[in-house]
Amino acid sequence: MTPTDTPDTTKTRSFDNATDAVDYLETLYDEATSYLTGALGRALSDGMPGQHVRAFYPEVRMTTTSHAQVDSRLSFGHVNDPGTYATTITRPQLFRNYLIQQIGLLIENHKVPVSVGPSTTPMPVHFAVANDSSLTVPQDGVSDFILRDAFDVPDLNVINDDIVNGVHELDRDGVGPLAPFTAQRVDYSLARLSHYTATEPEHFQNHILFTNYQFYVSEFEDFARAALADPDSGYSSFVSTGNVEITDATTPIAPVAKMPQMPTYHLKRPDGNGITLVNIGVGPSNAKTATDHIAVLRPHAWLMVGHCAGLRKTQALGDFVLAHAYLREDHVLDDDLPVWVPIPALAEVQIALERAVEEMTDMEGYDMKRVMRTGTVATHDNRNWELRDQSGPVQRLSKSRAIALDMESATIAANGYRFRVPYGTLLCVSDKPLHGELKLPGMASDFYKTQVSRHLKIGIKAMENLREMPLARLHSRKLRSFEETAFL
Repeated sequence: MTPTDTPDTTKTRSFDNATDAVDYLETLYDEATSYLTGALGRALSDGMPGQHVRAFYPEVRMTTTSHAQVDSRLSFGHVNDPGTYATTITRPQLFRNYLIQQIGLLIENHKVPVSVGPSTTPMPVHFAVANDSSLTVPQDGVSDFILRDAFDVPDLNVINDDIVNGVHELDRDGVGPLAPFTAQRVDYSLARLSHYTATEPEHFQNHILFTNYQFYVSEFEDFARAALADPDSGYSSFVSTGNVEITDATTPIAPVAKMPQMPTYHLKRPDGNGITLVNIGVGPSNAKTATDHIAVLRPHAWLMVGHCAGLRKTQALGDFVLAHAYLREDHVLDDDLPVWVPIPALAEVQIALERAVEEMTDMEGYDMKRVMRTGTVATHDNRNWELRDQSGPVQRLSKSRAIALDMESATIAANGYRFRVPYGTLLCVSDKPLHGELKLPGMASDFYKTQVSRHLKIGIKAMENLREMPLARLHSRKLRSFEETAFL
């Protein structure tokens, strides 16, 4: 083959205005994706191209020779030390508001311009055509040529969490990371989100609710329809699984033929500060999968609002559990975040949740103890843990002062900690297996009728409380390590 065929190299430009910088990122990204999709379309119709076709992600780069003088309360928007920092960018239109904010803080805090231009990271053709419904990347053996001979494909050597896990090494030029995720890592997760949730990434809102029961979905739709009927609610549309979007509260939504693994629903606001509900189902593996991919969208907060087993005799079915600590026996994050790492409760989230319970129950102060306990939530990877010899598990639960057990909450909190996404947990007691109160069909029906609606509304109210909080306060320094990226 002849040398690699690439688009005309566009000159790197310098910017002291964040909006102009993002405009140029969009230009470069569109040029690269158009080049690759056009080449693939021709290859599928005409056969193997005569050259290896390659285009590059755009990048943002900044060099500073002095330490920044910034507000010490701000946990992001600046680098710690002088040097050069860069990150590759994908889907700049999707991340436009985020990029303008993060780049703007860099320029303001360091008093230096940023440069925008093509990076040296090839863009996989699979990711380039993700938004072109007229094209599909052929599987191996379908086309007349081997795809990787003509185009770049996803490289798992660079799709990793080294930056957020704190094991990233500087490249040979000593350039440090500017953002927590590279462009290929983001593209990988955006594709996974579409697959697992059956909704496109652009529908996701800044506030994420996770649940482990489908019963919450119908309640969420009812709440969404009521919000759409209220012109003062601030919500503009509701998106159901399958990307069905309605703006009128009376519009029916036909059920999808095949439900995805994690059905997802979005109550949207024009500024993206609405609420997304994800039914992750049961188990820590699902909880990790969902949060691994949603994290690249850089949400403002995520909360778990699901059911749990109450572990104390004084608890009653329907009581709430506000987690202030986590006993992690989920195992799915042990390699990324060892169990000796504490997962702290975040005061801002705890206060928002407690206030929401007060508002929805008309209780406050000491009376709140009648319906809610605060304590340790244990997360286990064995759904039928109670069928084993209970002496070991029960002893550990007692020593940890656990008051509830589920299969997802600690995983969601731990991944929030790992990805620097504010997190919290408010559970509802649905059974008490240690005390003979199992989740039986009749009990479950009565319980769901009376508790699910109130529980979900508490989660929504907590998110609305968090929405009113300044982003710099919500994303506090508690989630930041010694060496952090400038981008949130």
